[in-house]
Amino acid sequence: MTDKQAFDKAQKDVKTLTKRPGNDDLLFLYAHYKQGAEGDVSGKRPGMLDMVGRAKYDAWAKIKGMPREQAMQKYIDKVEALLKSHR
Repeated sequence: MTDKQAFDKAQKDVKTLTKRPGNDDLLFLYAHYKQGAEGDVSGKRPGMLDMVGRAKYDAWAKIKGMPREQAMQKYIDKVEALLKSHR
């Protein structure tokens, strides 16, 4: 299985979790998914009233410069860990 195939599989697998991960885990997944799928953060940081959008943007911005392959692997590893603990 290629990195891209494993990444795509992890995206599907994460939707099968029966317990909702904590906010830190969700932000980690979001940031590493976006970095793996799109690369470095882009666009303007959301305003003060959009706290969720702002947290997502900040999480993604923190890993700016991380290679896509590394972000994909970290996403895959996190999904695998959550599948063990959140079912």
